[in-house]
Amino acid sequence: MLLLLLLLLLLLLLLLLLPLPLLLILLLVLLLLVLLPPPPPPRLLLLLLLLLLLLPLLLLLLLLPLLLLLLLLLLLLLLLLLLLLLLLLLLLLLLQLLLLLLLLLLLLLLLLLLQLLLLLLLLHHHHHSQ
Repeated sequence: MLLLLLLLLLLLLLLLLLPLPLLLILLLVLLLLVLLPPPPPPRLLLLLLLLLLLLPLLLLLLLLPLLLLLLLLLLLLLLLLLLLLLLLLLLLLLLQLLLLLLLLLLLLLLLLLLQLLLLLLLLHHHHHSQ
């Protein structure tokens, strides 16, 4: 079943990849075969048809590794992009965390300064009161 589906897909791909004149010739030959009277068509015609069908297939078979390689490269590129995006997100997250930490530190520093100021004021006040 899977093989049949694959073959069908291959045929469809073949029809898409076939140049138009070749496709027209193929259709013409098929039409001729259908319209010919019942006596069996000459072997030459059948051979020609077979050749016409096999030639693009052979071409496709030659191109298939190339196509697969291209697909693989594309997939790899996509994966790389995804990885980059993930890295960027992680970096942003880290940056946010750093900013948060910085903010907290600043807040802490401010609080310390405030305490120091209060202490100084108290000391000053205490000093004056004596």
